[in-house]
Amino acid sequence: MRLWKNLIVACAVSLLSAVSASAADAKDVKIGFVVKQPEEPWFQDEWKFADIAAKEKGFTLVKIGAEDGEKALSAIDNLGAQGAQGVIICTPDVKLGPGLVARANANQLKLMTVDDRLVDSKGRPLEKVPHMGISATKIGEAVGQAIVDQIKARGWNMKEVGAIRVSYDQLPTAKERVEGAISVLKKNGFPAQNIFDAPQSKTDTEAALNAANVVLNKNAGLKKWVAFGLNDEAVLGAVRATETAGLKAADVVGIGIGGSDASINEFKKSAPTGFYGSIIISPKRHGYETALNMFNWVSTGKEPEKLILTSGELATRDTYKDVRKQLGL
Repeated sequence: MRLWKNLIVACAVSLLSAVSASAADAKDVKIGFVVKQPEEPWFQDEWKFADIAAKEKGFTLVKIGAEDGEKALSAIDNLGAQGAQGVIICTPDVKLGPGLVARANANQLKLMTVDDRLVDSKGRPLEKVPHMGISATKIGEAVGQAIVDQIKARGWNMKEVGAIRVSYDQLPTAKERVEGAISVLKKNGFPAQNIFDAPQSKTDTEAALNAANVVLNKNAGLKKWVAFGLNDEAVLGAVRATETAGLKAADVVGIGIGGSDASINEFKKSAPTGFYGSIIISPKRHGYETALNMFNWVSTGKEPEKLILTSGELATRDTYKDVRKQLGL
């Protein structure tokens, strides 16, 4: 009987010791989260969700802003000096890839990237570094599908509809997004000759408006239009151009990307405009999941997937509140 009691006590002590050791291990874990534009809402939200993961698991999260390459490299040295074991970074310059990897190795830091993927001297992705990014093509395809759905719902004849491709092709992400949208439009029978390029000089609303005005003036015979581009601002510019051209909101379908404050303000207007919706990209996975993956890598040795690509959700005037809540915004 005494033997059984001793065994029970020993097991209980072992269990408590294991729990205590696990808690101690979590408290000893320190992870850095470095972003290139700390003042931007997107990165603020990434940090917010990473903080949630840190509180849940009990590890220390060190948030650092690094607006240029020198600060990014210094941030890694800083984390190494603090005794951190891992770092997640959205670098201001993806070409710093080899240098960041070398600096992380020198400081014995596990390295993950988020949003922007590191490349080597020849521009090839550093595939050995785990990365979570946004699939520009998938997001573009979601834009295209939303446009097709609206064209069908409104009973439009695609041959009588013009498409404004607000373009900023010098940015690969922008090009991938619009090409994703175009691929879906074409698959669904939208005529290629009705897709008009509107190159913008900058990625803001004013530049998009000016670019779209040129397209509309040259194709005044078309009375129904759809618009897509890099972000909400590009599409809002195109929508403003259709208003200037005298087109009715019911004859325009603009689908943006980002779920920005500008898009939310558009949804809040007393009457619907040609800006129908926005594909909202959630920072939740990019903050919470990357932090959790790094914690597991540090504490258990389980390395994250090498490449995780996220997409977004369509938000409209009627659904944006629910979609934002669903995405943790």
